[in-house]
Amino acid sequence: MTHTFHIPVLGLAFSIDSAIKVAQYGISSVMSIVDDELIERMRCYYCGEYQIPYQPIRTSEEDYRANRITAYLNLVQFVVNKQITALKHQPFTKGSELAKYFQLLPDSHPSKPLYHAMEMETNLAIKTELQDLLITYLKPGDIDVNIMSKVDKINYKDGKALDERFSDALAALRGFANSNLHSSLILSAGMNPHLYAYLAELPAFFPDNESMFDKKVTLKVSDFRSALIQAKYLAKRGVWVSEFRIESGLNCGGHAFATDGFLLGPILQEFKEKKESLKAELFEIYQEYWNAQKRFLTIPPVIKYTVQGGVGTASEHQFFLDYYGFDAVGWGSPFLMVPEATTVDQETLKTLELAEKEDFYCSGASPLGIPFNNFRKSGAEHLRVERIKKGRPGSPCKKEYLISNTEFGDKPICTASRVYQHQKIQELKQQNLSAAEYEKAFEAITEKTCLCEGLAAPAYLKYNIQKTKEQTAVAICPGPNLVWFKKQYTLREMIDHIYGRISVFENNNRPFVLINELNLYIDHIQKYVTDNQNIINDKKVKYVAKFKAQLQAGIAYYDELAQHLSHIPQNIIAAIPKQLELASLRLKDIHM
Repeated sequence: MTHTFHIPVLGLAFSIDSAIKVAQYGISSVMSIVDDELIERMRCYYCGEYQIPYQPIRTSEEDYRANRITAYLNLVQFVVNKQITALKHQPFTKGSELAKYFQLLPDSHPSKPLYHAMEMETNLAIKTELQDLLITYLKPGDIDVNIMSKVDKINYKDGKALDERFSDALAALRGFANSNLHSSLILSAGMNPHLYAYLAELPAFFPDNESMFDKKVTLKVSDFRSALIQAKYLAKRGVWVSEFRIESGLNCGGHAFATDGFLLGPILQEFKEKKESLKAELFEIYQEYWNAQKRFLTIPPVIKYTVQGGVGTASEHQFFLDYYGFDAVGWGSPFLMVPEATTVDQETLKTLELAEKEDFYCSGASPLGIPFNNFRKSGAEHLRVERIKKGRPGSPCKKEYLISNTEFGDKPICTASRVYQHQKIQELKQQNLSAAEYEKAFEAITEKTCLCEGLAAPAYLKYNIQKTKEQTAVAICPGPNLVWFKKQYTLREMIDHIYGRISVFENNNRPFVLINELNLYIDHIQKYVTDNQNIINDKKVKYVAKFKAQLQAGIAYYDELAQHLSHIPQNIIAAIPKQLELASLRLKDIHM
């Protein structure tokens, strides 16, 4: 691995072309392949930028969704290959992209001493030898893709349902499988048996004779149990999970998949302790499947472990690598402030620079019904509130990626749509609720916002690829950690911050990442209790008690862990006992 960090998937648009921006520096990134309309426009844009003939793939064509995705991924691979070839022919002059490649690398990378020796060398023959050797280290970052497993609606043509293989997730998967990429598919948002079964049919994910893969599978999970269940399900069908990407349940951007009180530290500890047994158990199942196919595999394929969600300092980054023995750390939301790496429109960037802590919050905005990290000052939030004021809550539903509700008919509709919210409010008016109850229910209905349009809008605005009269109010979903990143940064500044060569923070009083997550979980269970105070039952009482017990176990774990934080600054470590004590007191005050 070239770098010890990666850029996770960021919404629909924010990392849609990150690979074109950073893969040439050995940096891996992930793009969402949910929105084929956005993808097609991005292909058109970059064909123009690189003077490549563009042939549109129209929605009237069979399998257009998969074909659009394949075409864009192939284009991205072509551009990155072109960039790497250009790098290899550049001189090692000050300010060159080739020099930048090596300057950005972590100091632990084997080529770094050679680079420094080359810089200092005065003998031209030796200097040239060192430069030729350095060129052999050039390797692009991975161009990985993400599919949210549950975003998988059945599609229609001329009023008739198409075959299941044309569903959103399956078509996206096929688009990746048919592409030229040699990278990973990151599956998130839980298990979709329909999708997983189809995955097992695609030869791109089969092992070769050395147990290597053309395309790999990564599971993004919140806990060990989920990882084991999903990986075993896939292993039984001959699919190997090459990476487990563990994400904080709450201290992350986008959708927040909160656990039932299990904190990130204890979760990582479980992975640390069970890595070898997990690999052995999965390989036995996997081997049995391939033995039946007359493919006799004897070497278990490699499994990587990465973690992401809320990391913000070099010491935290190194702690996750060293203490838990992980391979890499994901840095997501901070890269929203790096225009060289992500795609955020200028107006949103300026608003983020001025943001305060309360502007970042966990909301009910997602039509999927999953808590969603939101930004109060986004254009999408302003538009949502404006529509309510005008008596027209909800959004026109054009893309329909998140349709799932069948309350008002057999065909699913989106809970952020104007059609759904109008009917739901009419239903609400018939319930004779008190003013307070009505207002609370009304807010729950109208809080849903259109993510399909809002999360694609930044690319439309930045590259001027929006259609006439198209809505371009931006939705953005940073994690709460972004409040510590107060301005726009160069790629060099952010990477130097990650590796501890500089700090971009104005002060060093930011609490430890695991303490931040702990407090988010206490806020989460407090909100649950408040929201359910009028509808208490035994099931909810037991849920709260179990949740609190898990948090208390996590606090005890962190109390012990504080003795092992060798990389963390002393002032941060010294604050932990008091922070844990306050967390325990807050927890005791929560009652159902």
